Amino acid sequence: MKRLLLLVAALLSMGSTSPASAAERSEISLNQLREMFADMRTRPGYAKWNVDGELLWGYFFTDPEPKKLRPVAEQLSQRGYQVVSIHQAEDKSTFFLHVERIEHHTPESLHQRNQEFYKLARQFGLQSYDGMDVGPVAR
Repeated sequence: MKRLLLLVAALLSMGSTSPASAAERSEISLNQLREMFADMRTRPGYAKWNVDGELLWGYFFTDPEPKKLRPVAEQLSQRGYQVVSIHQAEDKSTFFLHVERIEHHTPESLHQRNQEFYKLARQFGLQSYDGMDVGPVAR
């Protein structure tokens, strides 16, 4: 299944040659989300997606301590998100919490969701809310 991966690190790496710490990272902007939606509507291979309907949205949180991700996973599970995994990055520097849910988003609603998740990451003292990916709903 094709998925469009849009992690904040990838979005913001343009023009940056060194990795930013969580505190230095910028948040995904509404303009970036508008560009992402426009891209999904025009990019070959994604044109069959119903961008104006439900898609499978994945969200990612990071921290070097996997135990800090577990309460976030539990809270999001209670809010209707499916916990996909807590897994270690290839370079073993951090762990990722991956959750997903079928949702309909506009750039504005996704921006609001991202703001909620940035706040959640700060509330739990995580390294970051790292962004999202999206794919078609498997039927």
